[in-house]
Amino acid sequence: MYTIGQIEDLTGVKAHVLRYWEEVVPGFTPRKDMSGRRLYSQREVDLILRLKYLITEKKFTAEGAGRQIIEEAQAVQDNADLISQIRDCRQILTDLYVGLSNKNTSS
Repeated sequence: MYTIGQIEDLTGVKAHVLRYWEEVVPGFTPRKDMSGRRLYSQREVDLILRLKYLITEKKFTAEGAGRQIIEEAQAVQDNADLISQIRDCRQILTDLYVGLSNKNTSS
């Protein structure tokens, strides 16, 4: 876990910008400790770096960058679902092949 100061040093994004992103980017909510200090996980570090890239390099607004990240996450989930369906089909075809092969060899 990283503190907000460590995140500033690591990413070059100022604390006030990070706090603003918390308000406008869905899903960007670092945990807080008992004292209310923000603690960032590696997932949040990755998200911060992606937001920084989209905003500084691709010229997205913070809100637009948040929407882009949501779309990217949805595409990843859609691909994961598709891969799972392909694996299921492959297993069915393998089972059919083995069943037919066993039937032909026992005849």
